[in-house]
Amino acid sequence: MTESPVTARRPGARSYTTCGELRIGDAGRVVTLKGWVNRRRDHGGLIFLDLRDRYGITQVVANPEHSPDAHAVAERARGEYVLAVTGRVVARPEGTVNLSLPTGEIEVLAERIEILNPSKPLPFPIHEEAEVDESLRLEFRYLDLRRERMQRNLMLRHQVTRFIRQYLDERDFVEVETPMLIKSTPEGARDYVVPSRLFPGHFYALPQSPQQLKQLLMVAGFDRYYQIARCMRDEDLRADRQPEFTQLDLEMSFVDVEDVLLLIEGLYTELFERFSSKPIRQKPFPRLTFAEAMLRYGSDKPDLRFSMEIGDVTDIVTGSQFSVFARAVEEGGVVRGLVAPGLSGASRRQTDELTELARSFGARGLVWLALQQEEGALSARSPVAKFLSGEEIDGIAGRLGGKPGDLVLLVADQASVAANALGRLRSHLGHELGLVDTGVHAFCWVVDPPLFEWDAEAGRWEAMHHPFTAPVDDDLPLLETEPGRVRAKAYDLVADGWELGTGSIRIHRREVQNAIFRIMGYDESEIERRFGHLLRAFEYGAPPHGGMAPGLDRTVMILAGEENIREVIAFPKNQRAQDLMFGAPSPIDEQQLRELHIRVVLPEEEEQG
Repeated sequence: MTESPVTARRPGARSYTTCGELRIGDAGRVVTLKGWVNRRRDHGGLIFLDLRDRYGITQVVANPEHSPDAHAVAERARGEYVLAVTGRVVARPEGTVNLSLPTGEIEVLAERIEILNPSKPLPFPIHEEAEVDESLRLEFRYLDLRRERMQRNLMLRHQVTRFIRQYLDERDFVEVETPMLIKSTPEGARDYVVPSRLFPGHFYALPQSPQQLKQLLMVAGFDRYYQIARCMRDEDLRADRQPEFTQLDLEMSFVDVEDVLLLIEGLYTELFERFSSKPIRQKPFPRLTFAEAMLRYGSDKPDLRFSMEIGDVTDIVTGSQFSVFARAVEEGGVVRGLVAPGLSGASRRQTDELTELARSFGARGLVWLALQQEEGALSARSPVAKFLSGEEIDGIAGRLGGKPGDLVLLVADQASVAANALGRLRSHLGHELGLVDTGVHAFCWVVDPPLFEWDAEAGRWEAMHHPFTAPVDDDLPLLETEPGRVRAKAYDLVADGWELGTGSIRIHRREVQNAIFRIMGYDESEIERRFGHLLRAFEYGAPPHGGMAPGLDRTVMILAGEENIREVIAFPKNQRAQDLMFGAPSPIDEQQLRELHIRVVLPEEEEQG
């Protein structure tokens, strides 16, 4: 029997047929398939093997009357055995066609079967979606990645990356790799550091991002740069964070904020229209200032798939008989709230749970008003209703858009505390009440954030994004006198309540960059030691430039409909930054430590002396 190829083989093409390509038109061909046993079914004579690879599944039939040798091997085969099967493609008998499979009209009648490698019993099922403990999945990640959903996610990631490269290539961008071993400089998170064997006591840092390197590429004249960049940050983890992650890193010369936003918005519009079945809710993407986002949504990454907004009622309750409101206003705070539609019938247990939730978000408490209609007038059921006048209740309801049947939730606190607590309550209620439209993607830009934020513990100003972000031109006079009022030429891309990426126009003049460092508390010697390489470059004709770094992991996560970036990363760490498959991090032997001139001091040894 001679195998008949589908087409003439190209150099480097595979020498066998994949398990996803055969159709009824291939009936009569002799083919060789190679893959894993997805399922095995013994019908007391005929043995059916579903052979799987990343392209699909083909049913193989081992008939003892047609090929006793192939049947004997099929009897030994079990789930996840790796087989090579040679046989003839035949149409499935009438009544056995499986229309749910692209290959479901045919099967391969086995002439020869070879077991290339057996498999031990599996720690969890692969051919079906089942709830499996994540630790077990990560320990056996190579098995987890055989599952259809995981293969689909990684293929999507590949396609997204390819699309991005093509999009940027068509717009004159140049892909440049930057080093993984660099100098430790403050960029907002702890560095992962690598000791130098040749220079005892000296260390490299793994890049938190290629930030300074891409700026130096602008100085070098590569006016449009990008990189699918690996970044490392030693920070606490959550669903959308990993110690090592991937971002689309790009930078452009001679641009302003508008240029960057138009480029990225065009990319993400085409990307999501290509790879998601959900429409984009609003185009062009809405733009919110940072102050507006915090006031209306209590978050700098607002989920715009639902319309519940926060309102400020401070002016309405100024001088209120309710002491909680009056005290908050006297102390320079605010009273803000939102409306939970249709929730006025909430039980005491439900309102207590919402109050505890608000406290867990940092608020001192939560005031609730269940709005109702009594004798044609609006009233409120609440433990504090007797302290509020009818005018105050009417004013609060009117400002927040509340009506009979709704539950008003109010926080009286400092503005930042109220925003955070109400923003997180908004997100909680949006999902709990089914208000989030999960059938669309909602993008927005958040622009003009503060350049600095005050670090009370350190007693100094810190860059809100990173110290290379340019201030808004109109705010330059405030740098030395009121740094807290200076806005940054920065912008965040938000989708469905996730921050996809942050960018800014960069500082390109040494005197401005020096001023920023001084405000952050660095003296001249420290500025030179940490950033001298960048500042010197600014003295040799650095062009104005800016860019952005959207997260590839988060982008693919949203496109794949996943809730965790670990589901779209081939070999992720767990939430404790451990690699359960390799067993990393792990100790290294004494010889390696001696070569690196390092002595390990464990925490208990530090406590002893």
